[in-house]
Amino acid sequence: MGKSNTIYRNKHKKKLKFSSILYSGIIGLILTVFVIITIYPILNTLAVSFNDALDAMRGGIYIWPRKWSLNNYSTVIHKNSITTGLYISVLRTIVGTVLQLSVTALISFVLSRKNFVFSKPISMLFVLTMYVNGGLIPSFLLLRTLGFMNSFWVYIVPGMVSAFNMLVIRTYMNGLPDSLEESAMMDGAGYFKVFTKIIVPLCKPVFATVALFIAVGQWNSWFDTMLYNRMADNLTTLQYELMKLLSSVSQLSGDANTSAITSSVNSAQVTTKSVRSAATILTCLPIVALYPFLQRYFVTGLTIGGVKE
Repeated sequence: MGKSNTIYRNKHKKKLKFSSILYSGIIGLILTVFVIITIYPILNTLAVSFNDALDAMRGGIYIWPRKWSLNNYSTVIHKNSITTGLYISVLRTIVGTVLQLSVTALISFVLSRKNFVFSKPISMLFVLTMYVNGGLIPSFLLLRTLGFMNSFWVYIVPGMVSAFNMLVIRTYMNGLPDSLEESAMMDGAGYFKVFTKIIVPLCKPVFATVALFIAVGQWNSWFDTMLYNRMADNLTTLQYELMKLLSSVSQLSGDANTSAITSSVNSAQVTTKSVRSAATILTCLPIVALYPFLQRYFVTGLTIGGVKE
């Protein structure tokens, strides 16, 4: 009897082991396909950007350049105003991220205090702005009346406070133990000291996550440049200059993918597709370089604040 039970258990273990291996294999296969689908467009764009434009017109470029060339990047980099646009984009990303994160964190701290009687009404007003806004024309007229036309601060002030980021930070702060603040208050600390000495160090994960959101938004933004600073060449941004570059190349090209265009910078032949690929890689580089330093905070900042015990 005991021997038969042992044989049965061994068969059951083998069956479970086989099922586990099969399950892991299927999951691994699905994830591999997903990774390939996700990474391939990036590798293909990178390969086209480093490939000779006329050679790329033949097709057959997948993840490795067939004929190496830097003409596409030369066309993009040596364009007038690209240097100015890069400087303004970096400046607006740094200043906008620091100021927006600081202001949003302070507002989130105030609204997360349980003894603040107007916390819920003010929070509802912030949430309301996520569903209803004045629209493009009223916003344009308002900013023009306030004197933000042809000004660097039009990149910073209108987006100083984000309702979504405020809710993320406030939710995270609500998950922190109340005993920390109470202990500090008993030792004579005020709200500002509690915020700077206790709340800020504990909120590094969510701050890093929100900072990444803000930085990506600031870096990729170009529409506000077109609306408010189109006539100010000294306030142009990299994304706006690249958008103009792609537009000009598309206008010169009869076919967006096959027609060759002579670059006025280096007398090299480029195409719409090759220039677009080079511009895409250049605009992605700063965010790609920044993300690894914030990755360890990213998932933590999004999940911990949303868990209630």
